[in-house]
Amino acid sequence: MRRFIYIICVMALVSCEKVIDIDYHDADSRYVVEGSLSATGTEVRVSKTNAMDDNSTGSDVDNAVVVITGDDGTTATIPFIRNGYYRSKFKGIPGTQYQLDVEVDGHHFTSTSTMQRTPRMNEFRLVWKKMLTERYLFGDLRLQDIPNENNWYFMHIYRNGIGYRWAVMKDDKNPNKELQQLFTFFRDGAKDSDVLKDGDKLKIVIRAIDQRAYDFLYSMQNMSNTGTNPIENFTGGCLGYFSAHNQIEYDQDFYYKDVVEDEE
Repeated sequence: MRRFIYIICVMALVSCEKVIDIDYHDADSRYVVEGSLSATGTEVRVSKTNAMDDNSTGSDVDNAVVVITGDDGTTATIPFIRNGYYRSKFKGIPGTQYQLDVEVDGHHFTSTSTMQRTPRMNEFRLVWKKMLTERYLFGDLRLQDIPNENNWYFMHIYRNGIGYRWAVMKDDKNPNKELQQLFTFFRDGAKDSDVLKDGDKLKIVIRAIDQRAYDFLYSMQNMSNTGTNPIENFTGGCLGYFSAHNQIEYDQDFYYKDVVEDEE
């Protein structure tokens, strides 16, 4: 919320020379819960938002009680580690619905998510595509849809360990077959810091997620178009979301010699 208002302020200040006084109202600090349950373990981060005039990104919470419960009868209390993180080797099982409960300072937050099966990547390639008079570099990711069920996917590309591009996708356009996701990277000839360099290390993380996680991430992806906050994923009034998922990872070093020209 604070970041969204800050972006608007920056745009207003650089667009003209007139000084504009922004009248904003301080919002109450809110808890933020980011929960992840996978085939390798559980990680939950609990924090609080800060005021507009506080330059730090958030405040870690170290006194929460974090519990995961499956509809198969399994349950685990996730221990605090450090810096707002709670971690455990408690693993998810596909088809099981899990509930995340967080108790902190008299507040109770709850979210549910159903563990999905492991996704499969068919291909990832880098391609130049011409759009009008310009060429753009794209990341072309192909997935093999998990058959005979509804599926939703979250894809995140990291550059040298830092988030670079991400997207969500559902299988309604080509169910049970190959799915395609195109990531726009940059225009040919661009010089800014977003441009990839030879030797950059790319990591592609693909998660099969449930519909609740997809709906939250999709609403987050469209924040700039709607001007609203993401939909609620937790009961109790906190921000954030919880996802039980299976994921795969793919590593590739970037070199311009490996980029192909679009044949379409």
